[in-house]
Amino acid sequence: MRAPLVVMSLVGSLAQPLSPSGQPSTTDPPIFSIFETARAVQPGEVVRLDIRSNRPVTSLTVQAFDRSVPVARAGPSAWFALIGIDLDVAAGEYPVTVGATKDNGVRTDHVSSLTVEPKDFPTRQLRVAPKFVNPPPSMQHRIERERRQLGVLFRAVGPEPRWTGAFVRPIEVGVVSGFGVRSVYNGEARAPHNGADFASPTGTPVLAPGGGRVVLAEPLYFTGRTVMIDHGLGLVSLLAHLSRIDVSVGDEIAGGVRVGLVGATGRATGPHLHWTVRLQGARVDPLSVIAALQEQPGPN
Repeated sequence: MRAPLVVMSLVGSLAQPLSPSGQPSTTDPPIFSIFETARAVQPGEVVRLDIRSNRPVTSLTVQAFDRSVPVARAGPSAWFALIGIDLDVAAGEYPVTVGATKDNGVRTDHVSSLTVEPKDFPTRQLRVAPKFVNPPPSMQHRIERERRQLGVLFRAVGPEPRWTGAFVRPIEVGVVSGFGVRSVYNGEARAPHNGADFASPTGTPVLAPGGGRVVLAEPLYFTGRTVMIDHGLGLVSLLAHLSRIDVSVGDEIAGGVRVGLVGATGRATGPHLHWTVRLQGARVDPLSVIAALQEQPGPN
């Protein structure tokens, strides 16, 4: 079942243009239609911007949440961008700046706002074996090394999208532990859940949610046998606790290709798939990515 989407027209034209020297230009600015598509505009969600121009533009930029957002062409006069609202973003108004440069070097900027609504995430109390709560001191060096390794890969921002079409669930089962859930293990609070867990028997095929390049395929301490896929535009997937890995680093794969099998490797109490997504470093719900990319937003 498709998630409901909110589609809104944000702006009709850009503000007063600037010349290459930074001074206001007397030429007419391009006219844009900008559409926002999202399952919700809340922490952990993905917002897709679809931008269309009725005049020639050589380059387009988007800024949101104090960072540059990669922009991809969707046609001769069309672009799209994906904005990730991190799990810790507070409710409120946030500026979104769309800038365009014409072939004569004149730049125009428009600042609109994105209204982030509050979201309450549930808390769960769990009793597990002590070994699943506090790793032994002998593992701290490995844990820190792998944390740095993942940080570099999660911050990667490819210049172009590596996927085509819609994203899909890696396995067709329900989520048993949702994104953002706060867990308390044996009375000790832990960081919010940064992905989605899908319970499934060991050996169930795990599919690539979207096309991309495999950037990691190896066992890690916490996540066990792990595959990471760089989808481009700063969108990265991590698929964890696999019993087997079927791809190698450097492989260019299409969405729906089998990357491994469900397992319980790493710090897992039972067989399941953990799917984490980062969008330009922002922690977002994987299911919000599926919602934002399930169809072509905006007008036909």
